[in-house]
Amino acid sequence: MIERTGNDPRLVTNSKAIITLTLGILSLLVPFLGLILGIAGVVYFNIAKKEMAMTGEGGMGFAVSGMICSLVGIFLQILMVLGFLAFSSLMVF
Repeated sequence: MIERTGNDPRLVTNSKAIITLTLGILSLLVPFLGLILGIAGVVYFNIAKKEMAMTGEGGMGFAVSGMICSLVGIFLQILMVLGFLAFSSLMVF
């Protein structure tokens, strides 16, 4: 039987992985600012992945989910900005 102590790094979730997930969700929900939040989520994913590889912490599922949400958020925000620009160009007489 393996005894796990409270200091076991596998039981700890990487905080940057949680930040990645938070930024990814916000990039989906916040208009216009979501583009910046999505890019920040991608950056934090890379940082979290490196930290988890070095320390053995958990949270890869949070990080990957945040990365997917960030990429979808970036795509949606770009579409929204392009739609806004296309609509505003039609309003000019």
